[in-house]
Amino acid sequence: MKTFLQKTHRYLFYACWIVLGLIQSGYTELLDDEAYYWVYSRFLDWGYFDHPPMVALLIKIGYFFFHNELGVRLLFLLLNTLSLVLIEKLIERKNPLVFYLIVLSLAVLQLGGFLAVPDTPLIFFTALFFTCYKQFVSRPSFFNSLLLGVVMAALLYSKYHAVLIVFFVLLSNLRLLTRYHIYVAGLVAISLFIPHLWWQYQHDWISFRYHLFESNVNPYKLSYTLEYLGGQILMAGPLAGIILVPAAFLYHSKNIIDRGLKFTLAGIYVFFLVSSFRGKVEANWTSPVIVPLIILSHNFLVEKNTILRIKSRRWLLKLFAVTMPLVLLARIVLLVDIVPIKELKKRYHAWRSWPQQMNQRTNGLPIVFENSYQRASKYWFYSGQVTYSLNWYRERRNNYNFWPIEDSFLGKPVFLLDIYNLDSFQNKMNTAIGTVGYRYDSSFSSFAKVQFTSLEKSIYAKRDSSFTIRIKPSLPSQYLAFILAHPDMNIKIVLGVFDKYKWIEDLPVQYSLPELIQTEKILNFNPHLPEGSYHLILSIYHVGTLTATHNSEKINLTVE
Repeated sequence: MKTFLQKTHRYLFYACWIVLGLIQSGYTELLDDEAYYWVYSRFLDWGYFDHPPMVALLIKIGYFFFHNELGVRLLFLLLNTLSLVLIEKLIERKNPLVFYLIVLSLAVLQLGGFLAVPDTPLIFFTALFFTCYKQFVSRPSFFNSLLLGVVMAALLYSKYHAVLIVFFVLLSNLRLLTRYHIYVAGLVAISLFIPHLWWQYQHDWISFRYHLFESNVNPYKLSYTLEYLGGQILMAGPLAGIILVPAAFLYHSKNIIDRGLKFTLAGIYVFFLVSSFRGKVEANWTSPVIVPLIILSHNFLVEKNTILRIKSRRWLLKLFAVTMPLVLLARIVLLVDIVPIKELKKRYHAWRSWPQQMNQRTNGLPIVFENSYQRASKYWFYSGQVTYSLNWYRERRNNYNFWPIEDSFLGKPVFLLDIYNLDSFQNKMNTAIGTVGYRYDSSFSSFAKVQFTSLEKSIYAKRDSSFTIRIKPSLPSQYLAFILAHPDMNIKIVLGVFDKYKWIEDLPVQYSLPELIQTEKILNFNPHLPEGSYHLILSIYHVGTLTATHNSEKINLTVE
């Protein structure tokens, strides 16, 4: 038996990993973001508001084979498994037992590795990048440069955080800048990434502007930094993180690959630590560090039999004995609705039945949720009805602002669904997510695709004085025809005023919608604002019927 395990332990480990992953993938309800990314795959493109397109492509391929949760997650599970294979190959002095202990102690790999989210391909291509980088450093050649460039492009197509990985590896080995091979690799990566950059150019660099200047901007709270630090220990465990993180940093690099791994680990941790002073940092944003964390902590634990390393291995084994039952329990909770906690039920077990019942009540007509891309996406997946998220101008935009869904609904009968403002709905249905209100709208009239562009990039005004905005309308021809054909609609246009963090007030616009959409106009406002920096957003809404939408980019206002 011992000999058998010695020969087959790797096959058994990866076989069990895949089998458990298949069960988990097929029988766990889609999470909110997974459903949203599934909608991505319905509109395959070179870019999206939130992320590059890798997540959409992988879902599209898997869903071609299985039209269910397993299809959505299939390729992510395979990439998760291949990530472990590549990470193990990057370890030179292998100790399978320590490797398995580390991997199985990382709950995020077991409970999140099968999920259809951008972090899964990002981790895989991070491992593949270091594999190719190792080959590139040992044998610089045109082929290895080409291969490294392709993998860098795949990293960038997975998630924008990939820039950090490439940057910190380059920083760890500045001699690369003296070799033409690295420029070949960079040229290949940029060339392959051009379609996405072109998409960004066509959409006014919307993703970059959002992530760099709009996302994660909040008044600083000490809790942001403390939650970030605690979250990273939990991400690296949740219990074993107190062993693995220090072990990874204590390991002394032996070669240029170790140095690149160490720079990546430290660089990403520090980058997002600094980001926590700007706003809340999600724990998964550091997901690429899983690759250097496993390799470096493994190398430290097996390097020498010092007292510290022996005790660390013993504690890792003890913590593993606690972690595994917790992980197994979590797997069961994800699969079976056995825990009487409403929030767990809403998150993991609430959507498989009621959307089908609602589908019958709404006669299969298109559905509109207000300001919830999560509910819209999950309802679409589980009901089969095309569903739209009507996004409020005081909240952030998402890709529903850009997909051709609203315009396909314009003037047609739809049903409006929501879990808020239930008194405004004639009909209600009790569901696993709570009471859902729904009402019929014989002619949907929302105008998020009507956009107004300010002809000045920035506007300046004196304190307690008026200011003007010159705007130019832009809208599809069907919107122009619909609005002009329905001049009696009770439509209001307002200018929302925001400071850096919150909405302040709405200023009424003096023109009607039919007047605004035909020619350039000069809008006059007198808000009596104190000195400071503000941004403005124009918004259109159908009074008493639909929420106010984003109808312009942010317009900068400085009051002096």
